[in-house]
Amino acid sequence: MTIKTPIRSGYVGLLIIALLVAACGGEGDDQFEPTQTPDQETSTTPSDTSSNPADGESDDPAAAAGDEMTLPGRGVSVTVARGNWSTGYMQAAIYAALLTELGYEVSRPADLELPPSNAYVAMARGEFDFWANSWFPNHKQFLVAEMQDGTLVAEHLSVLGWEMRTGGLQGVLTNKSLVDDYGIETLDQIVNDPDLFAIYDGGDTTPDDGVLQLLGCPEGWGCHITINAWIENAGWTAVDQLKVGSYDVLIAEAVSRDSAGVPYIVYSWAPSSYVADLRPGDNAVWLSTSDQSISPSQVEGAASLGEGQCSADPCNLGWDAADIRVTANNDFLAANPAAARLFELVVISPVDVALQNVAYSLGEDTEQDIDRHAADWLSVNRDTVDRWLTAARNAG
Repeated sequence: MTIKTPIRSGYVGLLIIALLVAACGGEGDDQFEPTQTPDQETSTTPSDTSSNPADGESDDPAAAAGDEMTLPGRGVSVTVARGNWSTGYMQAAIYAALLTELGYEVSRPADLELPPSNAYVAMARGEFDFWANSWFPNHKQFLVAEMQDGTLVAEHLSVLGWEMRTGGLQGVLTNKSLVDDYGIETLDQIVNDPDLFAIYDGGDTTPDDGVLQLLGCPEGWGCHITINAWIENAGWTAVDQLKVGSYDVLIAEAVSRDSAGVPYIVYSWAPSSYVADLRPGDNAVWLSTSDQSISPSQVEGAASLGEGQCSADPCNLGWDAADIRVTANNDFLAANPAAARLFELVVISPVDVALQNVAYSLGEDTEQDIDRHAADWLSVNRDTVDRWLTAARNAG
């Protein structure tokens, strides 16, 4: 993939590697599939694809060569959606391009951009066929919603493949200088210590009003619901999750405060370009939470991050490392085994995504740029991509 910002991109790539390799508390063992309710363990989705991505490829070279001309998607229209966060745009474009190579007529991902609170219901209704922006377990809560006919959303959908196993790290960041100066270890400490509370309250958008503003998530995202659950579970009556329409506005507010030396607490995640501006271990740290605030049902384990990256070690981020995966409509999958097999096989490096996110944040942010980023990624990984496509053709 061609990136025009090698210094910053390289830094973020190394940072993402350090963050994601160090993160524990989830090793891809969460086998929840939308065709099951969360308390069931039997998977009804296509086979686990955490093994060799070329599994399913024909051993017969002649058959494989013949499949190169096979287009199992010829004449089939596919509607794809993407999440309403820019760090997932390239992944959606990659899947759209791959399906196109199989002969499918694929809609532009930008034509249907949705928050997860709407996406899963719409997908279950058949309003679109798939997306590549599922974050589990964060998105589980949207799958147990009831449809108008009394069925669950989960009964109409399947999760496939391991696009980025434990590839999503998320939590809240704050100023490293304040953590160092005041010995801050947890978010609870800030909320419960009158002096620390006053410092943070004095720096928010409504200073000194007795309410600590947390720069969280837009409404409709799973993290918005999770943070509200923190606040309720901990009994933080003087903490409010700031509500704005765009996450980019929230992160820009945090970056602005950081530049001015003003306190902030902001939700963020990796892979993303955001950790190039608020850099854990440099000008920012992940802020740990206490077990009393975040219930064990929300988080199964802490993360052990690099030295200085979190306010505590081990670090309770409030979320387990997320699996980023494809979710698709069951009727579409049944009618399109080639697409189903492709979804099982595709794996994307979180570092590649982070590098693209940096390029996007520095101005390569048009739909043409995103398509080019996806095309570059496919070109660099062409040998592996061709094996996936051959296996998909064989399945179709």
